Amino acid sequence: MILGGGPNRIGQGIEFDYCCCHASFAAQDKGFVTVMVNSNPETVSTDYDTSDRLYFEPLTLEDVLNVIEAERPNGVIVQFGGQTPLKLAIPLLRWLESSIGQSTGTRIWGTSPESIDRAEDREQFEAILRQLQIRQPRNGLARSEEDARAVAIRIGYPVVVRPSYVLGGRAMEVVFDEQELNRYMAEAVQVEPDHPVLIDQYLENAVEVDVDALCDSDGVVVIGGLMQHIEPAGIHSGDSACCLPSISLGEQALRTIRLWSEALAIALKVQGLINLQFAVQRDEAGDEQVFIIEANPRASRTVPFVAKATGVPLARIATRLMAGETLAAVGLTHEPQPPLQSVKEAVLPFRRFPGADSVLGPEMRSTGEVMGSASSFGMAFAKSEIAAGDPLPIRGTVFLSLLMTGISLRSYLSLKG
Repeated sequence: MILGGGPNRIGQGIEFDYCCCHASFAAQDKGFVTVMVNSNPETVSTDYDTSDRLYFEPLTLEDVLNVIEAERPNGVIVQFGGQTPLKLAIPLLRWLESSIGQSTGTRIWGTSPESIDRAEDREQFEAILRQLQIRQPRNGLARSEEDARAVAIRIGYPVVVRPSYVLGGRAMEVVFDEQELNRYMAEAVQVEPDHPVLIDQYLENAVEVDVDALCDSDGVVVIGGLMQHIEPAGIHSGDSACCLPSISLGEQALRTIRLWSEALAIALKVQGLINLQFAVQRDEAGDEQVFIIEANPRASRTVPFVAKATGVPLARIATRLMAGETLAAVGLTHEPQPPLQSVKEAVLPFRRFPGADSVLGPEMRSTGEVMGSASSFGMAFAKSEIAAGDPLPIRGTVFLSLLMTGISLRSYLSLKG
C-alpha cells in the first residue's frame, strides 16, 4: 500500500508522484499486489494502470486506516508522497501497534517512523550530530517571541527562521534584525509548544549541496547522487539550479560530505532513501568548511533528476530495499558516475503573475523543473535555461557585481558557466 501526496502544491508535486509510481511498478515486478491511496486526478499515480487497486481518498488518518482494514496489506510506504503522508507515520504506527492494528498484519515498510521523527525533531537530531561529531550552523529553538530574540542574539544576525515539520520552505525567511524577527514571530508563524520555530545561523558566501543516498537493512550505504547548487546557500533547494556531478567543490569537502552522509544514514537506521543537505563555506583563505543543514530519511524532489542523470532507478531500488532486499542483491554497490554533465533548473511562475516579487529566498516558489544534459557544464546549463523558458541573450549589456571572499574570478565564472 503506497500513500500518495494528495493535491499538488508548491513544494510537493510531480517529483513525489514519480516516486509513488515507480514504487508501485517495482512492487508489482516482485509479485506484490499494489494499492495506491491518493486523491489527485492530475497525477500519474491515480491512472488506472499504475496500481492494481486505487483508493481515491483523502490522505487523512481515518481514511488511510479504513483502507488498511479493508485491504490488510503486508506493508505501507509513507516516504514517497512528501510531507502529507509523512505526518501520518507516527499516528499510523501507534494504531498498527494496537490490538486492532496488529490483527491486520500490516507494518510500515522502510525507515521506521521513530527514525523519521528523530531527523525531524531538532533536539533529537542535534544529539545525533554531537555523537557523530558532525558540524552544523549555530541554531536554536524558540517557543515564544522572547525565546526567539534571545536565540537570535546568541547566534548573531542574519538568521534563517522557519516552523518545524514543513516542506517547501513554507513560512521560511532570512531576517536581518530584531524588528524583522518580531514581525515574523507575530505574523508569519503561530508558535505552539509542540511545533517550535527553528532559528539557524545564515551562512553567507556558501555553496549548498544535495545528496540522495540509499541504505539497506544491513547498514550498507550507497550515494545515488551528489548535486552542487548554482544559486547561493539560502535559496530554497527547489528554486535553485543544481548540477550533477559537482564542478567546483574541493576533494576534501566532497570526501567529508560522503563520509557524513554514510554516518547519518547508518545512525538513523535508514532503510530506503535519505536526502541530506549541506553547505560548503569558503573563508578568506579559500579553505572550505562543511556544515550539515538537514537530513530527511525519505524520498526527495531531486530523486527523478538523479535517476535520469545517472540511469539508476533510485525509487524502484528503494522500494526493493524497503521490502527487505539488500543493495548487493539489487546490484548497486558503488556510487554511480553520470555519463554526462546534467543541470536541473527550476521553472518559476513570475511571468504569469505580473507584479509578483521575483526575488528568490528560503521559501520555495517554483512550479516545475527541467533538465539539460551535455558533455560540458556550460552547454548543459544553457539547455536547462532555454527549456525553463529563459532564452539566452546573444547581445546586450552585462552588469557584473562581485564580492571577492576567497573565490577567484575564474572560479566564479566557471561556476556560473
